[in-house]
Amino acid sequence: MPAICKGRLPGYLFGVFLFGSLSHSLASTPLKFVENGRSVYRIVLDPQATDSDRRAAEELQKYVEKVAGARLPVVEATMVKEGPVVWVLSAGHAGSFRSAINWNRLEDDGFTIKTDGDRLIIAGGKRRGSLYGVYTFLETYLGCRKYSPSVECTPKKRTIVLPPFEDTQVPPITFRDGFFYDPGYMDWHKLDNHDDLFGMYVHTFRTLVPPEKYFNEHPEYFTKLKAGRIPDAQLCLTNPDVFRIVVQELKERMRQKPEVRYWSVSQNDTFSPCECDACKAIDSVEGSPSGSLLAFVNRVADAFPDKVISTLAYQYSRAAPATIKPRANVNIMLCSIECNRSRPLAADPGSASFVKDVSDWGKLTDNIYLWDYVVQFRNLISPFPNFRVLQPNLQFFVKNGIRSVFEQGSGSLPNEFKELRTYLIAKLLWNPNANVDSLMSDFLNGFYGKASPFLRQYIETMHDALEASGEELTIYGYPLPSKRGYLSPENMDRYIVFFDRAEESVKGDTALLRRVQRARLPLQFALLEQAKVYGTGERGFYARASDGTWSVKPSMMKLLETFVERCNGGGIKALEEMGRSPDEYFAATKQFLETSMKNPRGLFRPVTLVNPASSKYKNGEASALTDGLRGWADYNMNWLGFEGEDMEATIDLGSLQPVRKITSGFLQDVNAWVFMPLKVEFAVSSDGQVFRTVAGSQDSTPASISKAFVRPFIADVKETDVRYVRVKAVNMKTCPLWHKGAGGPAWIFADEITVE
Repeated sequence: MPAICKGRLPGYLFGVFLFGSLSHSLASTPLKFVENGRSVYRIVLDPQATDSDRRAAEELQKYVEKVAGARLPVVEATMVKEGPVVWVLSAGHAGSFRSAINWNRLEDDGFTIKTDGDRLIIAGGKRRGSLYGVYTFLETYLGCRKYSPSVECTPKKRTIVLPPFEDTQVPPITFRDGFFYDPGYMDWHKLDNHDDLFGMYVHTFRTLVPPEKYFNEHPEYFTKLKAGRIPDAQLCLTNPDVFRIVVQELKERMRQKPEVRYWSVSQNDTFSPCECDACKAIDSVEGSPSGSLLAFVNRVADAFPDKVISTLAYQYSRAAPATIKPRANVNIMLCSIECNRSRPLAADPGSASFVKDVSDWGKLTDNIYLWDYVVQFRNLISPFPNFRVLQPNLQFFVKNGIRSVFEQGSGSLPNEFKELRTYLIAKLLWNPNANVDSLMSDFLNGFYGKASPFLRQYIETMHDALEASGEELTIYGYPLPSKRGYLSPENMDRYIVFFDRAEESVKGDTALLRRVQRARLPLQFALLEQAKVYGTGERGFYARASDGTWSVKPSMMKLLETFVERCNGGGIKALEEMGRSPDEYFAATKQFLETSMKNPRGLFRPVTLVNPASSKYKNGEASALTDGLRGWADYNMNWLGFEGEDMEATIDLGSLQPVRKITSGFLQDVNAWVFMPLKVEFAVSSDGQVFRTVAGSQDSTPASISKAFVRPFIADVKETDVRYVRVKAVNMKTCPLWHKGAGGPAWIFADEITVE
């Protein structure tokens, strides 16, 4: 699918030389590379050329022909003595080539492109330097672009004249993973894949010492907390048998993959490091649970001196130890998962502890792999204005000596402006000082055509609004409404106008219109999610009829159908990290719409609570229990949460009324420490003083079910004079022994209490 191509080279191309060198010799003659579709040039390879060199020559041949119509022959150096040639070669495979190339400076992936008389030389570092040099030549001097795996630009130029120049580029970040694994796109944009480097990759404790295999007979191998030994947490890193098992398991895996150098020995993706006396003694001295972790990993690394043992500095282990230093063959994966994305890390007071951790680890080792996060994983198709922090954060990493960076996007899943975000990240991983404004303009012009100015307005307006609001941006956030935030009603209306104009500008081009409509999906998603929160009113899903009943607005139903249809038509298979499909989203939303606003006697009635609800959810407002809006299998949406406390809620119906049925919904999500109540009791009263219990229900749900779900508790009653309805839910208070949070406070989450 071709992109819109512009006739002139964008200004950003000359920004890439900030970290290389560019020289012009005014006395030199321009190199006439192609004239009127014909060229006398040949591409020359050394007889010992690497696979990367040969691929580079093939790519140069292919794209010169695409652009100018001239096919340059690829020949070996033994067939060429002199004349107009293009040398493509790499360090250690230069043969008889003679030119002033500083091979050592190029490292693995750097390159030098230069003219030398009537020769063009593309000389690369020992890994992929020549290939990367070719792609830079194609972008800089031929105007080619690869905006996405399926959208590239190859402008037509029958004549190509090259000015005298020399350009050397050596990336400050030597391992650049953008979590986007199309091979052609990765090569073009000089990206790496951690799967090519690692034999085991993060969160490996469970794999190395499976609790299913060892816990019953050896609970001492696993984390000890106040509640006892926990299988679904971490390992006891001072237990000698754990060390022996890990080493033995690694030996077997290394035997199967002898060529792989990096192996991860790292904590599971849970909390709770071991608190046994031996582990605590180390951590107490070191001031962080990274102490016992690094002491263990160092011992493992000593057993494999020819390998690199990687471990995580993640969540509880993120802070560096006071005295223990990583071995030379230990790699530290330092993760920024908790950090705010609305401001650059170095300028954000809330990220000060992470900034300190970067500095502290840098004092201990130069073998740091920085794991950064650049999309909103909870809601991938949702506005996420973090473009302005990408460059300063990468510059901060480089300033602190970090040379390996993993920018975790959404991988094979979609995200907001995925092509643009991936493009910017790739360019900045190669050159953190590139001109981001020019990069973005070039991409938007090429990928969206005439819609570009309106999408740029949308992006800049949203970023301005976020900065003005002072709101934080987290990777597990929601597009919730706020009065003055970047998703306020006023801002949402402005965004709609930008997209209306963008679609109008490209309505005659099917391909561009589809791209603009895909870019609009996050805004549509935000409108839908906000409508669930508003419920009623101008921006809610529901309108009230003259008879007092509530029904779904046709316009909102149409928006839902359009959103899901365009997601499916655009190949979007998941809307969040755990894989919920557009069709599943439609079904869940439809169920929400069909069950909400159906509370005949309890709707909008006042509620009082004995124990206050957590302010984190629905602001802790008791009215959430009678607002008509049903919660679904996500504790963030329309639920009231009670941490380690029972829920006791009383509804005032306003007058004496007959009551036939009372229903209260509860959520279970054990991965988030949310459990069904042990018991739910229903009581009624005519005066608010004397209550009589009318029903009670014990929970029979297996607590170990891992998938989140909602269960209604129902009381069928026959009461004639009821004004007050009370629902009490008994919390188990602490997480059970089998749970990763054993001993910690358990949550219950309550939803709408309906009275019929």
